Amino acid sequence: MTSTSSTASTSATAQIVSTLGAGSGINTAQLAEQLAAAQFATRIDQLAARSEKLTAQISAASNLRSMMSTLSSSIGSLIRTGDLAVKPEISNPAVAEVTRGVATGRGTYALEVTSLAGPQRMALPPYASATSAVGAGTLTLRFGTVSGGSFTADPAQSEVNLTIASGATLADVAAAINASGAGINAYVANGAAGAQLVLRGREGATNGFIIEAAETPGEEGLANLAWTPATNSGQLQAAASNANFTIDGVSYSRTSNTINEIVPGVNLRLSATNAGNPATIRFSDPTPNISTAMNDLVGALNEVVSALNSATDPLGGPLRNDPGARALRQALVSLPSERIMRNAAAGEPATLGDLGLKLERNGSFTLDSTRLSGTLRDNPQGAGAMWTTGVFGVFSTIDRIARAASTTTGGASLASSINRYTALSKTISDKSSELAAKQEDFRARLVTRFAAMDSRVSGSQSTLSFLKAQIDAWNASKN
Repeated sequence: MTSTSSTASTSATAQIVSTLGAGSGINTAQLAEQLAAAQFATRIDQLAARSEKLTAQISAASNLRSMMSTLSSSIGSLIRTGDLAVKPEISNPAVAEVTRGVATGRGTYALEVTSLAGPQRMALPPYASATSAVGAGTLTLRFGTVSGGSFTADPAQSEVNLTIASGATLADVAAAINASGAGINAYVANGAAGAQLVLRGREGATNGFIIEAAETPGEEGLANLAWTPATNSGQLQAAASNANFTIDGVSYSRTSNTINEIVPGVNLRLSATNAGNPATIRFSDPTPNISTAMNDLVGALNEVVSALNSATDPLGGPLRNDPGARALRQALVSLPSERIMRNAAAGEPATLGDLGLKLERNGSFTLDSTRLSGTLRDNPQGAGAMWTTGVFGVFSTIDRIARAASTTTGGASLASSINRYTALSKTISDKSSELAAKQEDFRARLVTRFAAMDSRVSGSQSTLSFLKAQIDAWNASKN
């Protein structure tokens, strides 16, 4: 009887303690954390999934934008090497430097230079030093043609008056001439004869000059710096002259040795004469380099198309509904047929299709070698003209697409998409931080509640222990 009662009381006590949680081994801190995590798990997972998707969208859009920018930059660098354009060449580089002009050149030309343009050069009478006084008054520079002992004024050029102050030196006169804007370079040369004022004018026969002096009474001396052809006694070192030359037997005279576009597509800088021995100007053949460039372009475009197809895959591509990606695809699709040489004459190559670029049904590109070969055979100059860094051509077209993808104004673009996704990503990040704060607050409140519960359970356990001792004592006394 006693044994049965003791067993029953012990069982009842264990049941009470178990019910209240005493001796259960529960980690209330861990339980609070798990309950808080469970409370917010769904929303946090949703935000995490959205954040991951936005990250993928930003990455895909940034990659496509970067690919187009790199392609544009690469084409620009390739063009700047000059290997893709028709370039002028000259058989005798000592006669002239030839560079590509605005027009597209073709054919061959014979250049014969009989004289170069040159400036008037003078060395005026010597002084003891650069600081020697020269008198005071006014020096007047008049411009025109010096021929033999005569001077013919050029009415298109105004005279220049220089006021020479009292006590002025030879160096002061040189400084006044340089500051006048007359187009004459002046300096003091300290040679074997002494200090001399050296003057150099501009190229061209009509840019010769004379010097007149009006002296201040009592401060004479400026007349020593005056000069005219009639009074020349060795001061004139060279008269101003024009460049005289022929191209294919046609005579030309120019005031400068820099001559642009007399030969279409050629800028000249004459540097020597070659009378009786004409130099030949011809143009390079860029067709082999253009073929290579077109193969490279097709390959680069297909890399972009491959990345674009992956990003816009309807079954999971991060940019499958992105307007910027759609805008890029539309620009690429129109490439073969777009007229990229708007100023091309009838029959001239004007589209990338003329250079062999072909769009396939799957959106990729191939090179129509037959069409490219025909264009290069029939119009190599026109094909070369498409490879420039000007406002028309291959580079400007690809660069325009790259810039459109990188701009945030003017409609749908990858850059606008990136900005939009980045803003949404920040919003998601802010919401995630807010939820994390709420979760932490909930966990802290649970910990507080569990601590209070532990305190009450602890009190109950003390009472239970007391009651158990009393029951045990009662049972013992009955025995």
